Amino acid sequence: MACTLEKVLGDARTLLERLKEHDTAAESLIEQSGALNHTVQGMREVGNALPEKYIEDASVIQELSKCKPHALLTQENTQIKELQQENKELWLSLEEHQYALELIMGRYRKQMLQLMMAKKELDTKPVLTMHEDYAKEVQNQVERICEMGQVMRKAVQVDDKHYCSVRERLAQLEIENKELRDLMVISKATVSTSKEDASQPAPITTITETATIEETVKTTAITVPQEENPEQVSSENE
Repeated sequence: MACTLEKVLGDARTLLERLKEHDTAAESLIEQSGALNHTVQGMREVGNALPEKYIEDASVIQELSKCKPHALLTQENTQIKELQQENKELWLSLEEHQYALELIMGRYRKQMLQLMMAKKELDTKPVLTMHEDYAKEVQNQVERICEMGQVMRKAVQVDDKHYCSVRERLAQLEIENKELRDLMVISKATVSTSKEDASQPAPITTITETATIEETVKTTAITVPQEENPEQVSSENE
């Protein structure tokens, strides 16, 4: 109930304010109509004798016409907004036209300069020769860089092949060394068994075999081939 009473009071206040506004508008209209009556009567009385008074009356009428109701003001506001929007669009189109004109004038100036240069018959051969020489130098440098890249690729390929061969050789030597060590262990075992049997003399073949195996194991060094210089290999390949 309290909320409804507050709403009713608020609505009543708004209605009173609107009634006051309507009263003021009606009073202003009454005043304007009275002023218009006075002016019309004055114009009837005076007639065409005083043109200056007509001018004053016209100014008064313009001032009175300024006092318009709210609906007309809102319409005028919307019209003003529409006019402002049209003005903005016109400004944008004008700027676009100016930009297009500037482009056209720039091209026109460029063409005129070209025509003037053609009339003066300037010698452009030195400039062309200079550009051609520069292009040839650049092409030569590019070809040199390509040749260097090919040489480096060949060197890398040779290094890879050499590395693979070295790894294979190392693996082969490790296998051979392991086999020789196994044979050496076997020969030592046979020698120890022969020493235990003191009554029988040791066979000469086993001693000679063990001596030769020990010499081969000692003398077999893991001979790794020296790495070849990639530049030498590349030069040999070329």
